[in-house]
Amino acid sequence: MNETKSGKKPMTPRENFLSIARRTGYEYMPASINLCPSLKLKFDEYLKTHDLVIPKGEMSVPDLRVKAASPEYFKEHYYKDKDFKPGTNIDIWGVAHEPGSEAAFHMTYMHHPMDGFDSVEQIMAYPLPEFLPESAEEQKKSAERIHGDGFAVMGNMQCTVWETAWYMRGMENLMCDMMEGSPMAAALLDRVTDLAVQRAVSFTESGADCLFLGDDIGTQRTIMMSESLYGEWLKPRLKRVIDSAKAINPDILIFYHSCGYVTELIPQLIEAGVDVLDPVQPECMDFRELREKFGDRLSFHGTVGTQSVMPFGTPEDVRRTVFENLDIAGREGGLLVCPTHMLEPEVPVENVVAYIDACRDYAGMR
Repeated sequence: MNETKSGKKPMTPRENFLSIARRTGYEYMPASINLCPSLKLKFDEYLKTHDLVIPKGEMSVPDLRVKAASPEYFKEHYYKDKDFKPGTNIDIWGVAHEPGSEAAFHMTYMHHPMDGFDSVEQIMAYPLPEFLPESAEEQKKSAERIHGDGFAVMGNMQCTVWETAWYMRGMENLMCDMMEGSPMAAALLDRVTDLAVQRAVSFTESGADCLFLGDDIGTQRTIMMSESLYGEWLKPRLKRVIDSAKAINPDILIFYHSCGYVTELIPQLIEAGVDVLDPVQPECMDFRELREKFGDRLSFHGTVGTQSVMPFGTPEDVRRTVFENLDIAGREGGLLVCPTHMLEPEVPVENVVAYIDACRDYAGMR
């Protein structure tokens, strides 16, 4: 490997990615994009006629294979009175995703199989998916390949506890269960947490450098629930998942995703063991303020608005935003800058390219 001007060997993408997250300096800024299907088609067309180097830092290892009840089983037992539109998908948790109008693109309407439940017995009898431990060997081999290529290994298991639970029960139902102190809430959240722990342990044992957890706990303007409700019901279960991974590898980095405004809940996330907060929507929170308040204990992932600059700004606006946010983070890192969510159909391809170019160019211009 060639040496830099300082005489040091260049960082591998893995070393660089992890060093950013740990706030210990970096050599380049990796780029991360998630494109909706229609935008991906446009971007793929662009790549056919343009050379574009996308700096990377990490790759994801597969989840454990799953054994789950069939869609027909869920229809027969939990959706007897439902008449779904063509194209409806029932996932491994039994949640039905019904397509909307053509204008909805890839967005769906969710149906909750536990909507009418009124007892713990129903919660306990419900067929949750089974994650197959024998597929852990596949994870290990995948992680070894990724490490062999020089990249960090990410285990993705977002919708870790809260979202998975309310998708099945319905948000209003589960919120009421929690506020009433219902044993139904404890039964459901504990069952989901047990599975999250199994997956976290498997990812960590495979050699993952990072886990990407997450449950949306913020709205556009405020936190989704009170600090006390979160602290009673969700923080202990999130901490249990994180503790299970850190007991195996104390150095594993925990990324946590929540859309929206979550400022008042950040201290509890840090106490639970979160290392990196995603996505820091600029329409909801100010990155500079968060960096000043929490930057000694927390790193960040995101900060480039998918409700603002990415769809409605110019390429110059995108570039300026990337540079400004990285300047705020500073030379030691602490920010893996990227769009805050999936990029939707209205985002110009030119803005996607501007984001990638800005990540590539920033380190060389510091």
